[in-house]
Amino acid sequence: MSFLDSQWQGRLELLLAAGRSAGAELVEIFLERFDRLSVLAEQERVTSVSPSLGCGAGIRVFHGEANGFRDGFVSTTDLSEAGLFQALDQALGMLGLERGGQSGPSFAGLAPLRDYGSGKQDWLVQCPGVQVSADRLLEGTAMLDKHGRCLQARRGSYSRDWQEVLVAASDGTFSRDLRLHQTLGLSVLAADGDHRSSVARRFGSSDNPSDLIEWDADAAARDISASSATMLYADYIEAGSYPVVLANRFGGVIFHEACGHLLETTQVERGTTPFANKIGEAIAHSSVTAVDEGLSPQSFGSLAMDDEGLEPQRTTLIENGILKAFLSDRAGEMRTGHARTGSGRRQGHSFAAASRMRNTFIAAGAHTPAELIGSIDKGLYCKVMGGGSVGPTGQFNFSVEEGYLIENGQLGKPVKGATLIGDAETVMPRISMCGNDLDLAAGFCGSVSGSIYVTVGQPHIKVDSITVGGR
Repeated sequence: MSFLDSQWQGRLELLLAAGRSAGAELVEIFLERFDRLSVLAEQERVTSVSPSLGCGAGIRVFHGEANGFRDGFVSTTDLSEAGLFQALDQALGMLGLERGGQSGPSFAGLAPLRDYGSGKQDWLVQCPGVQVSADRLLEGTAMLDKHGRCLQARRGSYSRDWQEVLVAASDGTFSRDLRLHQTLGLSVLAADGDHRSSVARRFGSSDNPSDLIEWDADAAARDISASSATMLYADYIEAGSYPVVLANRFGGVIFHEACGHLLETTQVERGTTPFANKIGEAIAHSSVTAVDEGLSPQSFGSLAMDDEGLEPQRTTLIENGILKAFLSDRAGEMRTGHARTGSGRRQGHSFAAASRMRNTFIAAGAHTPAELIGSIDKGLYCKVMGGGSVGPTGQFNFSVEEGYLIENGQLGKPVKGATLIGDAETVMPRISMCGNDLDLAAGFCGSVSGSIYVTVGQPHIKVDSITVGGR
């Protein structure tokens, strides 16, 4: 049954009118109801089941002009009229405004509700419950035991996040959506004497209640087990500067982290991106075209509307090496002049929206992966990327979970312990070849507006030279 729908219009219009009459240039209200479930299996046992339910609202008020726009944000779990007006008063107070304190512009009312949740009402009941979720995870850990070798630990995890949202703003925005994200992961730790390997894979989708049911646990376990066995006895790589080929799918995490964040207006506002004034200039090799969009069906970062009620779009960030656009939210548009791109996103009602990525990827090129590898005499092939860290201006440090030497244009022996070290300004111009095999992978992104669902991706790409940490 719907909870957040057009029945809220009258109450929200009262709040918005009150905020405007207090002198605010814009008032925005984000209402949320959520139903979440997470399950963890270790070895042959389910060790954790964590359901959570809740609702709340976030109210944001803007005041000022041009680059001087300030905002106040307050969240609450009290959705009564009194609770919402209290939150509004607190947000106004942050900016020195108060209801009845001055006569601001009038509020013309909300537009008719744009309901993107139509046809999604049954998604939650169609999702697997605790028993089915647990059974599927135990099937996954059993498949790891069947296919793996020297395994010391086997884990499977599943989470389901169902969310109903309603956005209203004093510019007339009035939009609703229902969302569903599911993710599952398998991981192993293998050991044989002094040899160790740790391998993990994560899968995720949006808007597909049958995702866990359709999951091929056997194929996933075979892939992880093969990778673990290969890396268990691999030699450590020698540190140095190498040409590198990064595989498709999750290889795109480096572009996301090292460069993508620098193309959000949040970074422009803070003065932490080196690309702030480089629209129309080359910031990457001419082989690189990069896109961010929220449209690909069932991709982890796709959405029918952003968390400010705007429909998503396809945004070309870089075209043939030239910087074309930034990702912008409402605040970004107000403060930097970059038009909104449907990229205002937040974890939930307790966060104000910010410009964030959705499905972000380097576009496919004309080369086969074999051509990229064949162009290198001595280098490194990064088949699977691991975790890493990124500095505020794009300096990165990422581990390679599964890697191989490239020798005379051919894949050589497996190596471990490799870490890719660099920064966006240096590495982007060195991506000299892009493969023709674009693929995407689910991920999570943490930033100023919390943890959100995103997709990273790329084809195979060649980096002419990068610092590789090792032994």
